[in-house]
Amino acid sequence: MRNFQKLDGYKVNPDSDSLELFLTNADDEQPRLALRREGGYVTISASYGPLEIALRPRYEDMIRTLSRLTVVEGLQTTRQVGTGQAYLAVGLASDGDLLLRPTIVADATGHFSLNLEIANPARQALYDWLKVPAPAGA
Repeated sequence: MRNFQKLDGYKVNPDSDSLELFLTNADDEQPRLALRREGGYVTISASYGPLEIALRPRYEDMIRTLSRLTVVEGLQTTRQVGTGQAYLAVGLASDGDLLLRPTIVADATGHFSLNLEIANPARQALYDWLKVPAPAGA
């Protein structure tokens, strides 16, 4: 069973064109997600204390994936952005929260992931910052 940590706070830094997602009532050792645009890529730093997963998916792939997400009962993550060795698995919960699993795959024997749930207001801030288009008919 996956244990998702909810991130409900966000901070946009317009000077560095970055976004940080975090748990509002937590210390520095709690999970954090920092994103920044770098040309055609989005750099993602998912950290929990001293542990970090760093990903760099293509911006267009990220936007396309997030704009097409739908709730699928029984599945937590339904799409992936990245490669077979390093990817961001994404899903949409029935309450509107965004499920993210930044993952690094070692080989066929294992992987390392952080299980993050982005609360709806923080998810909307992420979508606005990334400029994810609203779904058709919304």
